[in-house]
Amino acid sequence: MKLFTKFANDESGAVTVDWVVLTAAIVGIAIAVISLISGGIQDASNGINDELGNASSVTF
Repeated sequence: MKLFTKFANDESGAVTVDWVVLTAAIVGIAIAVISLISGGIQDASNGINDELGNASSVTF
């Protein structure tokens, strides 16, 4: 019975679970942010590429 009481009072596993949940939340938020901004970055990159192509075709 003493072993069960010691196990029930030990909180080191709970701290590990907290860190795992926190890390998973951070990774999930990072993936969501990347998916949200990737389309805008692609559009901006294509616009810059087009403008550079137009600027290089100008002759003086």
